[in-house]
Amino acid sequence: MALHHVRSGEVARLGALDDPATATAALARTPSFETIHLVVRAGASIAPHRVAGSLTLYCIAGHARLGGDALVELRAGDWLFLEPGTPHAVEAIADTSLLLTILFDENAAG
Repeated sequence: MALHHVRSGEVARLGALDDPATATAALARTPSFETIHLVVRAGASIAPHRVAGSLTLYCIAGHARLGGDALVELRAGDWLFLEPGTPHAVEAIADTSLLLTILFDENAAG
């Protein structure tokens, strides 16, 4: 089953973090970028990986720790940029809502 991505002008409603039904959802994708509402519940983690493109993470709510070249803590209101190919992992200290945007750079490392 294909993931639903919004069309230009379509509103996507990001679920509230206190709603247990709120889960990670793909929002939009074009040849040049992808945006995902990433929901990581307390105690859960995403294994170390690399992304072939620049990425940004905006912490909407919660508290997460990113491991990789350096340990970084993200809390509500924090924004992070990672260059293409930067190794990273995510660990949720508390239920966390992140807005992930990946820019598919022409010369991205992967």
